[in-house]
Amino acid sequence: MAGAADLQFVTLGLGAEVFAVPVSHVREILDYQAPFAIPEGPNYLMGLTDVRGRGTPTIDLRLKLGLPPVPPNGATRILVLDVPLEDRVLSLGLIADRVIEVVAFSEGQVEAAPDIGVPWRSEYIKGVVRRESGFVVIFDLARLLTSQDAAALSQAA
Repeated sequence: MAGAADLQFVTLGLGAEVFAVPVSHVREILDYQAPFAIPEGPNYLMGLTDVRGRGTPTIDLRLKLGLPPVPPNGATRILVLDVPLEDRVLSLGLIADRVIEVVAFSEGQVEAAPDIGVPWRSEYIKGVVRRESGFVVIFDLARLLTSQDAAALSQAA
């Protein structure tokens, strides 16, 4: 049973790497469907995904992090998130290779983000958790989406 100080996360995979986003920001998880393309957006903005009749900007997390693209397969999912920004809540779809599980981490398990040794920008990282199978990287969603990203995604919606 989760303790009062436990934080709930949805873990997702990009290749061999495992990342996590707070459960509180995940609205739903969808089977992959190709987003409706939007011209002239950033390369990681795949387009709009129909989420219950509303166009939701959808980004390829691999491309956002500078990882090589892979074609979608049966495990590919779109996590629909409500990301709190300074002035509003941004609805966003994140394409991930797979969704793994919902997991609880205690605050004491979360270590500070490393400054070096990871292939992506460390300001996107809120913290890391050590597990027997390796590390889980917890995203700082507001930082993952810079103000320019948020503006581009808002215009796309």
